[in-house]
Amino acid sequence: MEAAKNHFFTDISVMLGRSMRHIFRSMDTIITVCITPIAMMLLFVYVLGGAIQTGTDNYVNYLLPGILLMAIASGIAYTAYRLFMDKQRGIFERFHTMPISRSALLWGHVLTSLVSNAITVIVIILAALIMGFRSSAGILPWLAVAGILALFTLALTWVAAIAGLSAKTVEGASSFSYPLIFLPFISSAFVPTESMPSVVRAFAENQPVTSIVNAIRALLSGQPVGNEIWVALVWCVGILLVAYFFAMRVYKKRV
Repeated sequence: MEAAKNHFFTDISVMLGRSMRHIFRSMDTIITVCITPIAMMLLFVYVLGGAIQTGTDNYVNYLLPGILLMAIASGIAYTAYRLFMDKQRGIFERFHTMPISRSALLWGHVLTSLVSNAITVIVIILAALIMGFRSSAGILPWLAVAGILALFTLALTWVAAIAGLSAKTVEGASSFSYPLIFLPFISSAFVPTESMPSVVRAFAENQPVTSIVNAIRALLSGQPVGNEIWVALVWCVGILLVAYFFAMRVYKKRV
């Protein structure tokens, strides 16, 4: 049993290394994922920020959590794309003829998504620091933020796996992420929900992005988080479990 477990993790590490080499050979993937969120941050802070009332003196502090979620939602589209291409090229079948775990290739893509999105998040936070972002949070709140972002990335990555394995075309594999990218616009990511019309506000306050953004914003500003963090975790874990279940079902059928 122990030998089988070690073999499984060895297979995953090999598949992770394979996927990461593809990314590092084509850094335009990470660069592309970073450019749009950073451009959005520049636009909102320096062009629209003065007209938006958030009750804070530093708008980039208010804006950053939503920008990070947008970047992750954009990044996981590449996970769906890479999975689709592996499926189209018969890579799954080729690896399955070898003495490796059947799920190792899929897990390699999932972990690659975690690593590549972590790099993207770090780049965006560095850009925010240059733009004036400041945080009074200690080590534990920052670790909590990292944990929430990792859970959010994992949840969306398994959603991407469903799309990548089910899609008939490369466009279909990646276009599913568009609604996820724009979901922060109908949340508390850019403006307080109190300023929205009643119907829009009801949706904004009861969708996952708002609770996740509010929890991250409170943690980074050193404010009491309250129940927001638990609501955010329930959303992330719930989406993760449901997406994982359906992704594995599709994976077993397709391969």
